[in-house]
Amino acid sequence: MRFLLIDRDGTLIIEKHYLHDPELVEVIEGCAVALVEARNRGWGIVCVSNQAGVGRGYFPASDVDLVNARVESELNKSGAKIDHYYYCTDHPDSPSTHRKPEPGMGLEAAEKFGFDPKQSIVIGDKPCDIELAERLGCDSILVRTGYGAKHEAAGDCNPTHIIDSIADLTDILNLY
Repeated sequence: MRFLLIDRDGTLIIEKHYLHDPELVEVIEGCAVALVEARNRGWGIVCVSNQAGVGRGYFPASDVDLVNARVESELNKSGAKIDHYYYCTDHPDSPSTHRKPEPGMGLEAAEKFGFDPKQSIVIGDKPCDIELAERLGCDSILVRTGYGAKHEAAGDCNPTHIIDSIADLTDILNLY
């Protein structure tokens, strides 16, 4: 099975700086439909997210779990499902094997679900997502939602594909 490794904030849901209140979760329009279609095409789906707000002491990891549960609940309303939520709470200035762009979360997912990371696609709105794909040896998709349009304009990453939002994922999956 092939897997999509998808960032959370700015990719699956509307970017809200250091989101930790599940009541503020807003799934990107068309996201659930795109994820259902991906699953129907045989893709597994995991979320890989840096959550530095925990490492910075802004909120506890339990808040990340609550937000993830809300994301899943919202997606489930439309029949979409994420197989697992991985997140790294390490402070950005601390050494880490899991904080994107380091490949730890992707490798952990590959081990758990038994897929070849080189056959996966990383989707996100920041250079660290695109660099994660490079480190895993797989393709990447930059979404223009969240911080994606800013990074596209700056030219500070080199994704395999660029789409307006996760809602346009099916267009790219037609290539695979």
